[in-house]
Amino acid sequence: MQDDDIAAIMRALGHPVRLNILRILSNQQRPECCCADVTESLTLAQSTVSQHIKVLLDAGLIERKPRGTRNCYIVQHERLAALGSAYSGMLAALGPATPKMESEPA
Repeated sequence: MQDDDIAAIMRALGHPVRLNILRILSNQQRPECCCADVTESLTLAQSTVSQHIKVLLDAGLIERKPRGTRNCYIVQHERLAALGSAYSGMLAALGPATPKMESEPA
């Protein structure tokens, strides 16, 4: 995963409502749910929820599946797993360098 991808996903995850939407979608009994299902779980207007869903879609964190006149959403677990791996590697690389031991005098 490239730095641009990591940054885009982190921006999408940078709002608590979007994190909550991902939790709602992940915890559904059905494999997918629509915007109305998500809106019922939040105290926000449907238009606000739709805008947050669009950000998650643009970041590739969820996928839209048309079902008749409704759009249903599915979490892209593979993308989240790739982010986890990339993020771990990035954080490890940013850690402090291991100090070199000076050789003791003989």
